[in-house]
Amino acid sequence: MCTVSFVSVNNSIIITSNRDENIQRQNAAAPAFHQLNHKKIIYPKDAKAGGTWFAASSDSTVAVLLNGAFVKHIPAPPYQKSRGLILLDIIAADKPADFFKEIDLHNIEPFTVILWQPGNLYELRWDGNKKYTSSLNISGNYIWSSSTLYTEEIIAKREQLFSDFIANEEHKTPELIHDFHRSDNGDSENGFVINRQTGMKTFSITQVIIKPGKVDFLHDDLLHGKLFHETIDIPETLNKTIREEI
Repeated sequence: MCTVSFVSVNNSIIITSNRDENIQRQNAAAPAFHQLNHKKIIYPKDAKAGGTWFAASSDSTVAVLLNGAFVKHIPAPPYQKSRGLILLDIIAADKPADFFKEIDLHNIEPFTVILWQPGNLYELRWDGNKKYTSSLNISGNYIWSSSTLYTEEIIAKREQLFSDFIANEEHKTPELIHDFHRSDNGDSENGFVINRQTGMKTFSITQVIIKPGKVDFLHDDLLHGKLFHETIDIPETLNKTIREEI
C-alpha cells in the first residue's frame, strides 16, 4: 500500500505493490478467494480491519490502495470505515470507477486507489474533502509512492529510479519488476523495501500479471519467506477486450 507500479509490456499488464507497515501490526492472512457482490475476488486480508490493500477479481479488475492522497495529512481518528474496506467496496461494485464517484467518503482517511478495468486505468484520490479521478494511458508505465511515508523529494527520486529501470531494461519481465521492488537501493529508510528505525518495515510484495486468458496473482510474504501463487481464469467474453487493449 506504499509503493505501486504499473508496467505495460509484451501483451501483459503488470501491477506490483509493496506493503509497508509498523512491525507491531499483525501480518495479513495469506491471499484467498472471497465472494463479494457476486464477484470472485482474491486478496490478502488485513488482520486488524478485515480489508485489504490489493485485490483482483474474476472479471480482470484490479484495485490497489496507497495511504494518503497528494500530500501528507494529519490523521484524525476515529474514522467511519477503514480504507481497506473501502477498496473492497470499490472492486466489488459492478462499475468500480463510477462507484467511486458515488460513494460517500465522509470521515474516511485520505487515500489513493490505482484501478485497472479491462482497457482502462484510473487514479482515484480522496483528500478528505474532495474526490479526484484521472484516466491514464494504459500503454504507459507509472509508479506511485505513499504521501504519508515519503517526502516530495524522495518520491521524485523514486520516480527517477523507476524511469531509469524502464529505459535500461529491454525485457521487463514480472521477475525483474519484482526484483526492482525488492531492492532497498542502499537506503533502508526510503528504498523500495524499507526497514526504518521507527519500526516501519516492508511486509510483502504483491503482483498481478494480466494477459489474455488469465490473471496470475503472486504474493511474496517477506516476513515469513513464503510465496503464494494463484491463477484467475478470465471469461472468454473479456478476452477480446484484453487482447485489443494490451
